[in-house]
Amino acid sequence: MKDAVDLRAARLDTMAAVLPMDRRDELAELLTDQDVETLRHLVEEGMGPNTLRALTSDLAYLQAWSLAAIGTSLPWPAPEALLLKFVAHHLWRPDQRQSDPDHGMPKDVEDTLRNQRFLRASGPHAPATVRRRLANWSTLTKWRGADGYFSSSSLKSALRLAVRAHAQPRRRKSAKAITSDVLMKLVATCDRLDKRDVRDRAILMVAFASGGRRRSEIAGLRREQITEEEPIQAEDGSILRSVSIHLGRTKTSNGFEDELVYLTGTPVDALFDWIAMANIAAGSIFRRIDRWGNLSDRPLDPSAVNDIVKHRVAMAGLEPNAFSAHGLRAGYLTEAANQGIPLPEAMEQSKHRSVQQASDYYNHANRRGCRAARILR
Repeated sequence: MKDAVDLRAARLDTMAAVLPMDRRDELAELLTDQDVETLRHLVEEGMGPNTLRALTSDLAYLQAWSLAAIGTSLPWPAPEALLLKFVAHHLWRPDQRQSDPDHGMPKDVEDTLRNQRFLRASGPHAPATVRRRLANWSTLTKWRGADGYFSSSSLKSALRLAVRAHAQPRRRKSAKAITSDVLMKLVATCDRLDKRDVRDRAILMVAFASGGRRRSEIAGLRREQITEEEPIQAEDGSILRSVSIHLGRTKTSNGFEDELVYLTGTPVDALFDWIAMANIAAGSIFRRIDRWGNLSDRPLDPSAVNDIVKHRVAMAGLEPNAFSAHGLRAGYLTEAANQGIPLPEAMEQSKHRSVQQASDYYNHANRRGCRAARILR
């Protein structure tokens, strides 16, 4: 058994460049040989690293849940009853559980997943999370050449009724947007000249000013993606340093697009201050720093970007639970609205594809001051 786990761990290591995983040993024990081979196949097919990372995370969760719920690894294809059990375990009503302790996910299953760090939320899952995991489960089933029951009327009906009963308003990924005033408070905590402060200052400023980049895009940013452009002369006559950032394939682009954004001024200075201090000529820009201040060759994990934001929020005397890394993305569009930047121009930088999604942030800022909101003064 140990030899099989070691072999899976070694196979996972070969995918580390595309699929960084801090929990490799746990995954090696949890996933089957066929799971690992499926992931290797997807890497060879050129699946985007962000998509592959999400797929692997969901596969690991599904395997852990299956072992806890039915005592075996996921069957392929999964019977319809197992899909319905998954919905019942994850979309339940807290008020009904008060009168019926057996409602929702059984306590022993919940405790097992929580001890394995797969389950953190105390309530039911978000409907979007359940739908995504079912969609990835379906994708993996097809990749294995099997047919599933994901389009069955019973599953669709159960999912629809469970979502309706869930009846919770959709929460933003960050309760509050990190607008420029909040950002400056976070940057002010990076006032020392040590590696951690210089790195975090660059992360905050680059992530915000480049359109509110996603944490995975910041964590995966490489020196080869940065091209220095001709300096720009500001209205006051000062010369501002400028770069272009080749994002490549992003969450909302297709595989043939090379998304490009520009960065000018203070964020560029912060970026090159870090590059110079860390002596980064190639490879990952934002890297791990251990407790002794040693710089790793490995890139930051995307979750570390969120940790950095929350750490700086706490240092600034703000409430960490109110902000997350996604607040930089929401904050960029909110700030664009506050400064009167047209929505199409802001979207060109943020790379939002949906006007509706972008305008949710954009219009929120404008609506607070509109006449409709001030009908009684």
